[in-house]
Amino acid sequence: MEKTLYTITVFSENTVGLLGQITIIFTRRALNIETLSVSPSAIKGIHKFTITLFTTQDVVEKVVKQIDKRIDILKSYYNTDDDLVHQEIALYKIATDNLLQQGSIEELIRKYHIRVLEMNADFVVLQKAGHYAETQQMFEELSETVGVLQFIRSGRVAITKSKVERLSDMLEGIKKYQN
Repeated sequence: MEKTLYTITVFSENTVGLLGQITIIFTRRALNIETLSVSPSAIKGIHKFTITLFTTQDVVEKVVKQIDKRIDILKSYYNTDDDLVHQEIALYKIATDNLLQQGSIEELIRKYHIRVLEMNADFVVLQKAGHYAETQQMFEELSETVGVLQFIRSGRVAITKSKVERLSDMLEGIKKYQN
């Protein structure tokens, strides 16, 4: 079976130890988490975990069902890239002298649509937002041409292409049921 990159979105209250409970589900199935991002969601008091992994649809369905069984989980979903708008942020630290020897920083800014976050006599920190392939391509080019002192990439942040957050629909249904 061919493995696909899936994005799992988990909605929960901000509960201590929940990340450990979620990661155990992946560990027990010998699944590698590619990226992980956690933040408050658009719904007050609700946090959103965004987890990516390469697997089959059968396995991701089982993982999501297992995550949903956790008491502190409100709901979890999985999507493919076609269902999402997503980005990562990458930071690149480069020696100022090496960067200036390459010529214009403006050319680099235009080519990669980057921002300069910090610039001093010793180093320059560049920020690139984009998909994995874009941030990786920039890393590889900079590594070959000027050398990269430090590099970090965030986990994926993603929202669905649907009109509202999927959890909103579920919570609305619960309110109607309770009334």
